[in-house]
Amino acid sequence: MSKIKRVVLAYSGGLDTSVILKWLQDTYRCEVVTFTADIGQGEELEPARKKALRLGIKKENIFIEDLREEFVRDFVFPMFRANALYEGEYLLGTSIARPLIAKHLVEIAKKTKADAVSHGATGKGNDQVRFELGAYALNPNIRVITPWREWDLLSREKLLAYADKHGIPVDFQKRKGAAPYSMDANMLHISYEGGILEDPNFVPEETMWRTTVSPEKAPATPQVIELQYKKGDIVAIDGKAMTPAKVLQTLNKFGGKHGIGRLDLVENRYVGMKSRGCYETPGGTIMLKGHRAMESLTLDREVVALKDDLMPRYARMVYNGYWFSPERRLLQGLIDASQEHVNGTVRLKLYKGTVTCVGRVSPRDSLYDTKVVTFEEDGGAYNQKDGEGFIKLNALRLRIAGLHKRSMK
Repeated sequence: MSKIKRVVLAYSGGLDTSVILKWLQDTYRCEVVTFTADIGQGEELEPARKKALRLGIKKENIFIEDLREEFVRDFVFPMFRANALYEGEYLLGTSIARPLIAKHLVEIAKKTKADAVSHGATGKGNDQVRFELGAYALNPNIRVITPWREWDLLSREKLLAYADKHGIPVDFQKRKGAAPYSMDANMLHISYEGGILEDPNFVPEETMWRTTVSPEKAPATPQVIELQYKKGDIVAIDGKAMTPAKVLQTLNKFGGKHGIGRLDLVENRYVGMKSRGCYETPGGTIMLKGHRAMESLTLDREVVALKDDLMPRYARMVYNGYWFSPERRLLQGLIDASQEHVNGTVRLKLYKGTVTCVGRVSPRDSLYDTKVVTFEEDGGAYNQKDGEGFIKLNALRLRIAGLHKRSMK
């Protein structure tokens, strides 16, 4: 422990990371550098700076960085080009934020000549894996300190006692009583888990949801929006050009208003246990629907099928923390190449928790040919007699199996 001279801590300013800050100082006798990332969690970040100063951190060792554009541009958008869904439902809001934080932890460690990085993830969850795999991928020699796997402060009472002993300011609500669940927020989503939600049969109260109205209370009038795509990414909404972060911010507002993006899921954590989580991802839900609609018009059938085959594997890579792995990078190259012709506009109707595609157009890249698909006279664009040979060739193996009495009954 004495070999650690300086450590960079992913610091939120909350109870856990404030206790960790002091614990690192006491246990490792080291200098602590704090890093607070603004990824759109909607909280004021300056209090984190003030608390770090109060706990003895030097002004030059406090880093607060606005990463919202980088988060959406370099992490969220590439993931949505893959249409990634973990276990068919989860849009990976927490998972995709962790490699970004790990990246900046390592960068700040290099800048400040720190020996190690540290985080506040527990030893039961996925985040410890995501932070640490990311850190090791970017700096194989970095040391990672995980207090929850080392200390004996394994209850809220012990954390509060430690905070009182060392003069760490504690929010009144934290002291008043345990929160009914834990929350994690960023621009893509809010997650709720733990506490009363650990019973998978418990129905959360309506007041839990923070960014979406109840679908039953959403406006009775639908809203139709138009998304413009360039190489698989949204570049404008309703004709107005926007940066990636502004796109997601705008879609979150629209989706939240119409009760879109709620999810209650029992998922399989990478560490082996099942976990129940509730999620709000209004903008992401709209993005997924729009992107699939744009691809339906512009991608070849077998390209779509290949992407759909690979998507669950890609989603597991993100969920399990392998964002910086060679296999994810390789797969991302394939996905990005497929997006060259995903250009055009999609119209979506938002209504009481639902997103429906009501129109799509791609003047330059559409593979939809009305001359071929029409039920009217097509002028010879398609010879219907060709269907007979096509069917007979595809039926050959089935007929042979039938002759050998291997047909399924």
